[in-house]
Amino acid sequence: MGSVVSRIAAMMLALAALLLGFAVPGSAVAPVAVIVEDTAGVLDQNTLLPAVERIQFYEPTRVAVFTYNGKAEDNLNEEVLKFARSRHPEWISADGQKWADGLFIFALDPVGRHVGTYMGEDRKVSLEQRSDIQDASKELFRDAQWTEGTVAGIRRGAELINQPWYRSAAFTITAWVTGGIAVLGAAAWLIVRAVTRSTCRKHIERGDRSYSNVSMDLDVTELNSGTIPESSRYGSQVLEKHRTFLSRYAAVTELSNQVHAMGRRSLSSRKNLKLARQFADSAAELDALDDVIADSNALLNRADTWPTAWDRQLAPFRRDLAGLEQLLAKRHGQGDSATAAALRSFRDESLREIERWTAELADGRISPEEALDRLYKARTRLSELLENHAETVIEGFARNEREAHLMREQMETAHEGRDHHKQGLMNQASWGGLPVVPVFLRRHLQLRIQHRGQQRQFGQGRRQHHRLRQQRRKLFRLR
Repeated sequence: MGSVVSRIAAMMLALAALLLGFAVPGSAVAPVAVIVEDTAGVLDQNTLLPAVERIQFYEPTRVAVFTYNGKAEDNLNEEVLKFARSRHPEWISADGQKWADGLFIFALDPVGRHVGTYMGEDRKVSLEQRSDIQDASKELFRDAQWTEGTVAGIRRGAELINQPWYRSAAFTITAWVTGGIAVLGAAAWLIVRAVTRSTCRKHIERGDRSYSNVSMDLDVTELNSGTIPESSRYGSQVLEKHRTFLSRYAAVTELSNQVHAMGRRSLSSRKNLKLARQFADSAAELDALDDVIADSNALLNRADTWPTAWDRQLAPFRRDLAGLEQLLAKRHGQGDSATAAALRSFRDESLREIERWTAELADGRISPEEALDRLYKARTRLSELLENHAETVIEGFARNEREAHLMREQMETAHEGRDHHKQGLMNQASWGGLPVVPVFLRRHLQLRIQHRGQQRQFGQGRRQHHRLRQQRRKLFRLR
């Protein structure tokens, strides 16, 4: 992720450099002339003149500074025009209607508290920019800093008069926003690729662990499969799966070669993420299958490790029994129903039966085949009881038969999906875990909410359509 952050930072710096590069003016010139008419006597010309002469304009400009002591009710525009006609007629255009081209006048009335800016037609700025120039000086004028305020106003005027388009605030904002969006889009793209690459590597690491286990146990798996009794119903099922074990192992080996040949760029691809996940899942399935083969050999032949293999066969059933109470306690779980009572009774009885089967298996009073048969029948019975309770839940939750039918279909789909991924000697059981009932209930609640939202939208759409029709009729009548 560090490299991604570095690349995003580099893009931001490049964008800033680009925009700052735009900000460099093509040319900058000092004022052609600076004329100061300080009739109010408030300016320090020894400070003012050098400061104004150092200010850079975009175009050759004459700068005129005019001050006078007036009154608050005076019209500054008229006073400046009157002074120009009497003392500086060159400030006015030949037709007497405009200010002369190339001219920038900064006017100040310190007594009447007025400030004004005037430009020739070729130096004009917008009203907003004119206010900006005057505002640049007003804070200093409030403190009676007449010289400093005048310099500040002229400096701001130089920044705005004949300002190139790429220096304008609108362009700068647009450029930053557009550039920012581009950078954010690129950043999002980089982050997605980085996350994809990281996820790919995690899948490959997961696949490597499973593939390594299978590879190290390959010879042992072959030996185990060779001693599983084919006469056993459970053993024959495992052997059926083993017949494709080596071909599946070869396919996983090919996937392993493909994912390990991918470089950094290939790992960032969504297409290759699917390939990495396929490798990890296929290797995990093989790893689980070689465990099943080992357990089948140990249990059916009563090898030294048969108790561990037997515990692994019991584990899913125990988990189902342990999860019953949590299932029944959920909202809409119908925990007080007769079917719930039957499930609790079966749970208590089955926990006692498990201990009895294990003891009889250890004593040799029953065979592994018979123990597995009992476990199979118990899980089948649990499936039946759960199906009965599911009907109780559906009857208590569904509002009508159509909704009940839909819920049953969703439940069956959920069961089929869970059964598809099961491994082990007891994979004949039709229930692969208890969370199925609450899952399909939650899904159905979501469907209800979505359906009601669609109904509201449909109602709003009809009302809007009706309003549009009424408006069209009114327009037609007006015509």
